[in-house]
Amino acid sequence: MLVLILILAAFTMLIMLLTYLNRRKKNNEVPIEINYNEECCGAHAVCERDSLLNKDLHIEYFDDEELDALANISPDEMTESQTAMIEEVFYTLKESDVAAWLRSLQLRHIELPASLREQALLIVSERR
Repeated sequence: MLVLILILAAFTMLIMLLTYLNRRKKNNEVPIEINYNEECCGAHAVCERDSLLNKDLHIEYFDDEELDALANISPDEMTESQTAMIEEVFYTLKESDVAAWLRSLQLRHIELPASLREQALLIVSERR
């Protein structure tokens, strides 16, 4: 009976020693998983999709081709109907598309009226 208890105690000590050595060898680093999607690469603190800086020269249209007629026109010189055209597009956009739309307008040299510019920048800053 005493031999059985000694064998059981030795076996327990062996398991404890192996567990201790195994844990000491293991690295305590947790692997980081990066989820890639089409809109954001995940490698930046702020998603580039919400950035207003132009990195490429690709113009993206949001069913607003008619706004190309407003290129190089100052917001002070726009008529009410021209301002209404811009407002119509702006108010039908999703919040997630506002930054891309503003980049598109920059590339097309279309300036927003002051009131819309403030609202658009507020939406972009809230999304960040």
